[in-house]
Amino acid sequence: MEAEDPLGLAGAPAVPRERVDAARNRARVLEAAARLFAEHRPADVSMQDVARAAGVGKGTLYRRYPDIASIAVALLDEHERALQEQLLRGDPPLGPGAPPGERLEAFFGAMVGLLDRHAHLVLGTETGRSRFATGAYGFWRAHVGMLLGEAGVADREAMVDLLLAPLAPEVFQFQRDRLGLDAGQITRALAALARGAVGSGG
Repeated sequence: MEAEDPLGLAGAPAVPRERVDAARNRARVLEAAARLFAEHRPADVSMQDVARAAGVGKGTLYRRYPDIASIAVALLDEHERALQEQLLRGDPPLGPGAPPGERLEAFFGAMVGLLDRHAHLVLGTETGRSRFATGAYGFWRAHVGMLLGEAGVADREAMVDLLLAPLAPEVFQFQRDRLGLDAGQITRALAALARGAVGSGG
């Protein structure tokens, strides 16, 4: 079976390669930022903190990232791209080859894992109306819409956003931090939602 390509990325122009030193600095900055953001809210981390932890000059840091928010976006993008790659070319049921209902359940589980590990980043970059403007949301929407289409779900254009709504970071944070639900409970509830929308096997 051919790998899916919900956003039509296969024909996109190649992205210019980074210089070796620029790629090395980017990796050091993102690794340092990940450590700092794991210990502190992004809003409590300064650009000087990141530069010092990464071992790069502030000028080097500012040439690539104008502020802390842009570093959080870049770090989240790394994690989201890894999940996107699994959806496109990974093993089933997350990747191609399983019925759409099973793939939707697997997608929900993977997204809960992403939110559980990186909610502090998502809350800083993909909340409210800004969530709908991100490339990641467009990818998730195309993926879920494709699965609904494969399952023959009616009104999939209306259904797709309703299925993605429980994955809003504000909803996840409320359920986890205010209601005390764990990732397993949230995943099971979303699996039931997937089965109700698509059917047990699609």
